[in-house]
Amino acid sequence: MKPTALMLAAALACSSTAFAGTTLVQDVRVFDGRSAHEHRSVLVRDGLIADSDYRGKAPAGSRVVDGKGRTLLPGLIDAHVHTWQHFELPLVFGVTTQVDMFTGVEVMQRIQKQMAAGRNGGEADVFSAGTLVTAPGGHGTEYPVKIPTLENGGDAQAFVDARIAEGSHFIKVVMEDGFGDHHFNSLDRATVKAVIDAAHKRGKLAVVHISNLENARAALEAGADGLAHLFVADKLSQEQADSLARLAQAKGAFVVPTFSVLESIAGVKPRELLEDPQVAALLDREERGALQTGYGPSPRPAILAAPKMVTAAMRRAGVPLLAGTDAGNAGTQYGASLHHELAALVDAGLSPREALVAATSAPARAFRLGRRGQIAKGYKADLVLVEGNPLQDIAATRRIVEVWKDGESTAPVRDAQLRHVAQQNAVKGTQPLALPADGRISLLKDGKLASPFGTGWFPSTDKFAGGVSTVNLGAQSASEGGAAIAIDAQVKPGFAYPWAGAAFLPGAQPMLGADLSAAKMVRFRVRGDGRKYTVSMASSGMTIPRSVAFDTGAEWKEVTIPFSDFAGVDPSAVTMIGFNAGPQPGDYRFEIADVRLVDR
Repeated sequence: MKPTALMLAAALACSSTAFAGTTLVQDVRVFDGRSAHEHRSVLVRDGLIADSDYRGKAPAGSRVVDGKGRTLLPGLIDAHVHTWQHFELPLVFGVTTQVDMFTGVEVMQRIQKQMAAGRNGGEADVFSAGTLVTAPGGHGTEYPVKIPTLENGGDAQAFVDARIAEGSHFIKVVMEDGFGDHHFNSLDRATVKAVIDAAHKRGKLAVVHISNLENARAALEAGADGLAHLFVADKLSQEQADSLARLAQAKGAFVVPTFSVLESIAGVKPRELLEDPQVAALLDREERGALQTGYGPSPRPAILAAPKMVTAAMRRAGVPLLAGTDAGNAGTQYGASLHHELAALVDAGLSPREALVAATSAPARAFRLGRRGQIAKGYKADLVLVEGNPLQDIAATRRIVEVWKDGESTAPVRDAQLRHVAQQNAVKGTQPLALPADGRISLLKDGKLASPFGTGWFPSTDKFAGGVSTVNLGAQSASEGGAAIAIDAQVKPGFAYPWAGAAFLPGAQPMLGADLSAAKMVRFRVRGDGRKYTVSMASSGMTIPRSVAFDTGAEWKEVTIPFSDFAGVDPSAVTMIGFNAGPQPGDYRFEIADVRLVDR
């Protein structure tokens, strides 16, 4: 969180809902979470909706807000996020509640304590699954957080009870076999059913992460209350989509399509967000960078036909659809992505009204979130006022006038974000780093690896993410004062994507971006054991680096890789360039020399 927002959030947190003032929004179109009503006035008092169709005079001392030409919505609810950073951003974009599918237990418990004390005015409310339920080496274990895992056939009840004791609001289960060259261990059907039954025994919902049709059906047949995602696919028949929808309807399940992250996987960017000046004014470079960087290296829009088809089938079958973004992943951003998700739901066949239901009353009801998600007497006064009519043009949700949480305006947080971004944009662009005349960044000084700028060269392994791979770096003189770096790597199981190698950090501090736009490519010489290796590159805001493979042989050879091959990497904010072995376990040895950043 940025310092200005942190101070304002603290100030907001100090005023509990018991001291919230009285606000009257006059003559406004009201979407109450289910339907729209013209020319209404809504009275808010002490953090609650006092009257959703107020007809009297403005109470003495109340703040009166003009609603003409505007629409008042319940605070938006993102039904699928991973809460770990940018805690103030959701409120900036009108998202007052987030349903978290996996975060650190300490983060979850901090937010719960602040919510219970009424002291989180500067952040969205969060209802979290805490630690997800996955197999050893399963999806969820690839992040730099050590988590407990459940063996197939293990004690599901004890595992679920431990999550509930930590504070989990519901249980998130993983059925994921992986994709492409990346494979995960997965819980089998019997264990998934045992976990779902264990959750239900304690009165908790169980939602399941799936990534293909087979696992979607298996999760529903096992009794899942909801699917945390839909899935992309090269082929899917209408009958398969309709059959899945009928199954979900019969089981009384809900579905969170998460188009925002599925589009990221398909290499499709949220253009309407990236090109909207109002959105741009609220995202700093790092936040915007995450939104620009997707998982798919190249666009494959055809694979999005499957989730669109399934979403339309679910709508026809009357299955509750919830708006969720999977924010926290590449190609998404907290708060902002929910507005894209609403547009994606409309594109998939929902009416704008149905999309708004999916982001308000539907998730509140599905996840048992209490009296929120509607504009009705006695409900939580989480509100969003927008210009225009999103029931006709869903893009109007982006034209935010004001947001209230527990009856208090969050304008200070939004204004602080606007100032922060404006100040950042006002700073004259820095000149690209002046590269050495020969472009070489691998040097030898006093017998040790060195570099002409940046933090320098370091061993790089999966240990920071809980892995157990190891590496030894050796260096000796190469031509003209450069270094030849010998990399002896032991890649070991223990992390979903194990690796070991060497990394160059070009920033003045670790993981601080450096402007390398004076270069167009990385060039180096290599020799090794005949196996394939990768060059990886990341820039500010990226959670997963981009990688390009290269071959090795017994003789030295030169390799040149254009920066453009690292799709999504911003050359003006590079945080890391790595040379890695993996992910297959084994012993590796290769050498690199004369690593250069060059423009041709």
